[in-house]
Amino acid sequence: MEFKDQRVLITGSSRGIGLAMATRFAAAGASVVVTGRNQARVLAAADEVSAQGYVVADLSAVDECERLVHESVALLGGLDLLINNAGVFSIAAVEDTDETIWDETMNANVKAAFFTSRAAVPALRQAGGVILNHGSIAGLIGLANVAAYCASKGAIVHLTRALAMELAPDIRVNCVCPTTVDNDMGWRGFNRADDPEAAYEAFVANSKLKRMPTNDDVVDAFMFLASARASFMTGVALPVDGGKSAGV
Repeated sequence: MEFKDQRVLITGSSRGIGLAMATRFAAAGASVVVTGRNQARVLAAADEVSAQGYVVADLSAVDECERLVHESVALLGGLDLLINNAGVFSIAAVEDTDETIWDETMNANVKAAFFTSRAAVPALRQAGGVILNHGSIAGLIGLANVAAYCASKGAIVHLTRALAMELAPDIRVNCVCPTTVDNDMGWRGFNRADDPEAAYEAFVANSKLKRMPTNDDVVDAFMFLASARASFMTGVALPVDGGKSAGV
């Protein structure tokens, strides 16, 4: 089992891609801590994946980021891999993006990743560990009606590069940048259209690979970057977008 005895903390792992990651890493032999803001959902997810433990925390506050890491390290007995997966997807035109939307997006997507990473550095440095950030195609190209989200994910891409430079050679830092994924969060955008199915079909038709990625497509990229096969990779923003960011 490729991740046997690896100690893994995945933020926002009670549903969606985060839960898929927790499930796959646990199946590959890792000890996993499941986290999220909703206690009932976190408990159910921890039971589903047979997690080493769980922590309920709201990562919009620095002290919660620090508590999450400290409690997780105690549960795991150390830390080999931190995945900053928690985040929000804010959809709003520029004129409708108020201070609340902006702050919630930046807090959840950028502030949480930085301060959770900062708190995890001592344990990860001791283990020679890895930080992986959940980026987005929105951090690589501009998209309409998601300006705050694009700004936050662009920040994640550069945060990844900055941390990679500063924390080497002890800690590798990379991020995965998916396009819209065929899951609940991905369908939020389609469901805003008059005809969601038509919007979905148009997305697939415009994809170079003629399909949407699944949770597992994204998890595969995270597992590769976490593995020894990527041991000479750091500072990478890896697109999982079917070629969308490569050109037209």
